[in-house]
Amino acid sequence: MILATNNKGKLKEIKEILMEYQVSSLKDKNINVDVIEDQDTFLGNARKKAIEIYNIAHEDTIADDSGLCITALDGFPGVLTHRFLGDNATDKDRNEYLINEVNKHDDRSAKVVCNLVFYNGKDIIVGEGILDGFISKERRGKNGFGFDEIFELPNGMTLAQLNPEEKNEISARALAAKDLRKKLKKYYNER
Repeated sequence: MILATNNKGKLKEIKEILMEYQVSSLKDKNINVDVIEDQDTFLGNARKKAIEIYNIAHEDTIADDSGLCITALDGFPGVLTHRFLGDNATDKDRNEYLINEVNKHDDRSAKVVCNLVFYNGKDIIVGEGILDGFISKERRGKNGFGFDEIFELPNGMTLAQLNPEEKNEISARALAAKDLRKKLKKYYNER
């Protein structure tokens, strides 16, 4: 199956959880398409990507969308997590902006939401993962990508302070992949 991404971090994380499946990236399949994420939910974006890539490759496809939802900012940045400061912003730019915004509030709670959608041209199967935590007061950690360095777990560590194995046990993407894996097993056993 194809994972609709060129993000090496996502690919590695998903491959490790869905190890019984042969998972390829868009690059592996020579697909150079950037699906526009214009839906207003993570599920909508993941579903759109899965269907568009399936229609190009005609192979089972998995697509995800995930993001950070900050309570004090009414769920912002949500589906805009990776692009709310524009295409040229770096992870550091986005993370520092979010820390500054959250510092204006008492409530630092946040959650990471991930929807993984499997599509085979006929059926859609959805895996979901939600990880609760907080926005840290500064960037911490060198592992991970995106907002990992500012997403603090209840134990006080950020996702970027975990090693990859620890993160793969608890991340929203890992939880969504495990949920999808369980649903795929059931789906294939019932056929």
